[in-house]
Amino acid sequence: MKIRIILWAALVLCLAQPLLVEAAGTQTNAPTISANTSLDQLTSLAQAGNADAQFQLARRYDNGQDVAQSDRQALYWYRKAAEKGHSVAQNDLGAMYATGQGVIQDYAQAVSWYRKGAEQGNAIAQTNLAVMYSYGSGIAKDEKQAAAWYRKAAEQGYAPAQNALGARYATGLGVAKDFAQAVAWYQKAAEQGLAIAQNNLGYMYQEGKGIAKNEKQAVYWYRKAADQGYADARTNLGAMYRNGQGVAQDDTQAVYWYRKAAEQGESTAQSNLGAMYYSGWGVTQDYAQAMLWYRKAAEQGDADAQNMVGELYFYGWSVPQDYSQAMAWYQKAAAQGNANAQKNLDWMAAHSNDTAQNYGDTGSTGGGHRRPDNRPNGGNNNRPLSPPQGTPMPKPAPISSK
Repeated sequence: MKIRIILWAALVLCLAQPLLVEAAGTQTNAPTISANTSLDQLTSLAQAGNADAQFQLARRYDNGQDVAQSDRQALYWYRKAAEKGHSVAQNDLGAMYATGQGVIQDYAQAVSWYRKGAEQGNAIAQTNLAVMYSYGSGIAKDEKQAAAWYRKAAEQGYAPAQNALGARYATGLGVAKDFAQAVAWYQKAAEQGLAIAQNNLGYMYQEGKGIAKNEKQAVYWYRKAADQGYADARTNLGAMYRNGQGVAQDDTQAVYWYRKAAEQGESTAQSNLGAMYYSGWGVTQDYAQAMLWYRKAAEQGDADAQNMVGELYFYGWSVPQDYSQAMAWYQKAAAQGNANAQKNLDWMAAHSNDTAQNYGDTGSTGGGHRRPDNRPNGGNNNRPLSPPQGTPMPKPAPISSK
């Protein structure tokens, strides 16, 4: 059974909530600045050297709030505030360098500004610096340093860093593997409402890793994340209903949650929904719908779905029978190690003389042989583990305070 848990720490970064950290060097007797401060007054204070005003003005330009959006002006004022020691501005200036917003992308400069903010205790900057160490972007890759900076942010109560640190304990990345510690950090983040941590905690309960196995608690945390719209948790919750784990078995509910995740583009949910239509579990059997959802998943590289697209072509269910297409999809799945697809290829090779044109004739009947049914049961949970170290990954979006 496949179960989904997002352990790759960098993937949580786009979920961060704003964290405003008191800026070092801000004038203690400076005028109070609020969201209601007029643009003219804010500009006047910024030009007079008030670091908080400079930061707030940068944010307005960055977000196009009460002024035309301008990356150039945002960069200018973030830099002014950052140079005065404003830790949030230092983080946001680092984020602009990391993404190339308003400036030539420069990871080394991003690291420099993240570090300034991080050393002042800004949890977002600490988390961003951890990501740079983890990816080796602008600095030598160092998983131990990444873990150290995640820990600093996590100990301040910053939920994305808590989840990331939990993921490191779960995988032994930069720290000694320790499932109990993983659970402890996931729990802290989950209790703050972070959906990815709730999903991860649900997985630990389901598998009994670092905590006593408890499928009802797994369902509880999957549902928490699913109710927030987290696609992987919706897939997992659907699988719990399909398999009757922690809840009464209910294919209608399984279809309900699979569909929600599938419509968000989650490939395992798409494959599972295809299986439900293929077999008529919780829905009226419909091979056309099965093909639709299997193909969506197959095109994202889901091996089970690729095998089943091949199956539908082999039998000509909802599509014209086409052995060449069947073989092509089986080969895609088999190349990923899918055992059923390899069995199908072996069967085709062994029975190639049973068809009119050795599986090249899309109108042939297969010689009357029907292979054993090897379809998935529609109860796959969704859990790609973190990729091996050194696997190229897309750059995560850095966290800005805005």
